[in-house]
Amino acid sequence: MTTVDKFASNAHSHLKVRVGSAGIHFFNRITGMNLLVDEIQLPSSKWSVAPRQVSIALTNACDLACAHCYAPKHPAVLDFEQLKAWLVALDLNGCIGVGFGGGEPTLYPHFTELCSYTAKKTGLAVSMTTHAHHLSDQLLEKIEGNVHFIRVSMDGVKSTYESIRGKSFDVLTQRIKALSKIAPFGINFVVNSQTITDLDKAIELAMELECSEFLLLPEEAVSGAGGIDNDTYRLLQEWVAQYCGSVPLTVSEGNADGLPTCNPLDAEMGLSAFAHIDASGMLKLTSYDNSGVEILEDGVIPALHKLSRQG
Repeated sequence: MTTVDKFASNAHSHLKVRVGSAGIHFFNRITGMNLLVDEIQLPSSKWSVAPRQVSIALTNACDLACAHCYAPKHPAVLDFEQLKAWLVALDLNGCIGVGFGGGEPTLYPHFTELCSYTAKKTGLAVSMTTHAHHLSDQLLEKIEGNVHFIRVSMDGVKSTYESIRGKSFDVLTQRIKALSKIAPFGINFVVNSQTITDLDKAIELAMELECSEFLLLPEEAVSGAGGIDNDTYRLLQEWVAQYCGSVPLTVSEGNADGLPTCNPLDAEMGLSAFAHIDASGMLKLTSYDNSGVEILEDGVIPALHKLSRQG
């Protein structure tokens, strides 16, 4: 057993307690329960050092070529042993959850071992963002109980989806039905002029599949090109204003101007709330940032301190 494994061996509790500027935050990764006690304000010296949530791009590898994808295209993959050490440090310093992405996270060579390690050796909630086509019954069996929430990328439905993703929409639906048996899931929907007319049908399917949340992602410009146009954005605003479905809507914070948002922890923003680690081992404020701080041999917490000073 490595030093990291020994250090993490007692982290089995499902209840996580985080102290920050918003108060004392209790979180249960199994039930998804969140409880904020904001009547108690502890001094800043007691606040958790790590962000509330950290997204981690395990690899840049992906077998799709979506035009709107902002993920870097150069080959990169995180070292498994280093990654385990970072996860332990984040857990011990107050992080509540990590989201594994990429690229396509299921193409990471140690994906199932990583999910198992994180769930068993830390108190972190584990989520993942995936195109879902590699989530075979065998893989789902291996990650069951070790992934607490699954986010599925579904841009448009039927022929729209297939023209963007180059994959069968019927197969996607089958995989969503299969994964829904092992974990709650949400749908990530990139909104642009091509996909906006599919929103109603996508919501109908989300309700049918008992989706937990529907994340709207107004398309970001990639390398200065693309991005959601003004007319489409106005249509999205109108659609959200008229929405009365049963699936909760969420929206990406980076491109939410003009859309209704609610941050239950508005006293805890920026690096206290979120950070991103890319597949090259760079710590960033968001996954869209081009610059950040390299995580060196001394680990992720010193990198957080450095990034905080730069901000």
